[in-house]
Amino acid sequence: MSSYKQVILVRKDLKLPPGKLAAQVGHACVEAVLLSNKMFSNKKAVKAWRQQGSKKIVLKVADEEELHKYAMMAKNEGMITSTIQDAGRTVIAPGTVTCCAIGPDVEEKIDKITSKLKML
Repeated sequence: MSSYKQVILVRKDLKLPPGKLAAQVGHACVEAVLLSNKMFSNKKAVKAWRQQGSKKIVLKVADEEELHKYAMMAKNEGMITSTIQDAGRTVIAPGTVTCCAIGPDVEEKIDKITSKLKML
């Protein structure tokens, strides 16, 4: 049986306060799961991921360019991604890209793309 996880990539250059960072990660996680549930082929992945404890790993990327690079690599491999833009009501400008969730999907597929990134 395959192991499933979700990875959330967070921009380090924004230096978000902990509460803001947590909220952005939450937005990305939820949005990716909602997107996954809309696609029949990904419903099984979401179900398996939830049964295995909904593993989430938060990794850091340097900036928006690097975030988009990894998001595109994941999309090219057929994975669900959810890139989050902030509404700009608190500490950053409206439309600022803050993070991106990849998956839930098979752990090996995600690791193929993100294994070189460090945990936050």
